[in-house]
Amino acid sequence: VLGVAVLIGSIGKFAPHLFFGLPFPISVILWVTTGHSMPMYFMPDAWKEDEIDTWMKDGDLVVATGAKSGTTFMLYCTHQIRTKGTDLDDELFPDVSLATPWPDLKQSRAGTWAEQKDRYNDTVLSDGRNWKDYWDNPAFPFRIFKSHYAPPELPVRKKGGKKIKYLAMVRNGIDVAASMTNFYSAHTDEFRKLWGGFPPNIAAEDHAADEPPAAVKDMLPSGPMAEIYFGYVKKWWEYRNDPNVLLMHYADVRKDLKGHVKKIAKFLEVDLNQRELDIVTQRCSIEHMKKLPDKFGYKMPLNLDKGVWDAEKNTIVETGAMVNTGQVGKGKAKFHPDVVEQWKQAEEDMFGHNPEMLNWARNGGKY
Repeated sequence: VLGVAVLIGSIGKFAPHLFFGLPFPISVILWVTTGHSMPMYFMPDAWKEDEIDTWMKDGDLVVATGAKSGTTFMLYCTHQIRTKGTDLDDELFPDVSLATPWPDLKQSRAGTWAEQKDRYNDTVLSDGRNWKDYWDNPAFPFRIFKSHYAPPELPVRKKGGKKIKYLAMVRNGIDVAASMTNFYSAHTDEFRKLWGGFPPNIAAEDHAADEPPAAVKDMLPSGPMAEIYFGYVKKWWEYRNDPNVLLMHYADVRKDLKGHVKKIAKFLEVDLNQRELDIVTQRCSIEHMKKLPDKFGYKMPLNLDKGVWDAEKNTIVETGAMVNTGQVGKGKAKFHPDVVEQWKQAEEDMFGHNPEMLNWARNGGKY
């Protein structure tokens, strides 16, 4: 037994990616018990203070929305704003991860930021174009990058260096939990195989069970991914008035899309005339995005796991899974009342010391 423990500890320290060749949930149990965070394909290294200035430019935007809180929505919308709606055929947006890269994402089992960094610049895609032509196109007034992190992992108040802007967005927690439950099952089999069976497929009958489904358990304060929602809200709340931060609530954006397109454009210092505003608003709508399911699969062109992942064809999620109805306030109808009550209590435990933050996280509005 001692020998097995020593072996597992050694693998966890020197080659933890080997765990992903094991079946679920053993793969995840060994990953977590050897001291690694979840989800296993997130990494914050690109955002370290001594690293960020080596690859970012003045004026770059980090769309650091909460998980299942409108990330793809905001990536596509900010692209529309920077092009003023002129990329009508989405030629500069072949896939969300190609036009608006995700530096947080570990694209291979043994991937690191140091290993992936230079390949952002010299990877040639299956269409013959350099990937950089899409995310660092000279026609763009700024580049857009995705993140699910919050300060301090994101150095929002870094002294000196590149002038970077951060767009963050919070969503009602039970709506996030409902969306995350669907999202677990929306991943492709290829992606699950890459990461030791995670995230697991959640059976439909588990959605309404009196016990929280796996995705909700993972996100609750005692779960391995509590930072995904509870940590995210608390961290960004402290930065809501910083001049290089635009913190919004998903419910407010859905209620007044045109008003928030104007607000985002002002934050990004993009002047939109009335015609441009109308075009961009229409293209930012969920209705328009649902017509473009092939744009939001999330490719991983830097993957090196031959035989497990096809970097040209495979995507993280199933076609059409990233743009659903995006409804507001419908999450609680998905779950058993006991699960809704458990989530409500968790919100009060985590946010109750600050009633303003608690109310805003749930409902949006002014802060």
